[in-house]
Amino acid sequence: VQITETGGGLVEAGGSLKLSCTASGSPYSSGDSMGWFRQAPGKDREFVAAILYNGSQRFIGDSVKGRFTISKDIPKNTAYLQMNSLKPEDTAVYYCAVRLGSGGYYYPRYDYWGQGTQVTVSS
Repeated sequence: VQITETGGGLVEAGGSLKLSCTASGSPYSSGDSMGWFRQAPGKDREFVAAILYNGSQRFIGDSVKGRFTISKDIPKNTAYLQMNSLKPEDTAVYYCAVRLGSGGYYYPRYDYWGQGTQVTVSS
């Protein structure tokens, strides 16, 4: 499985960014998921959002609820993280990951990880 992330960058507070994550390889089962985590310097990796392979369920972290949404283009096996109303505290490296099997979406125990993309929000 190879994971490719795009869409990071620099944005002013209150702005928006959209991250994309494409995972190669198939087939996946319905319980598999794609997730986004982020890690700021000196902090633990934090859950942001996840979506099941078939798009039937979505999970959003408390710190981004109401501002971030996750969606998926199933034929392309690409997950999107739409980030609105960005705050300086959202600054981090954002990682996309694939988890095989159901459960555990909120924990950074995914099977495959991307290289990460930097998101910087200026005040």
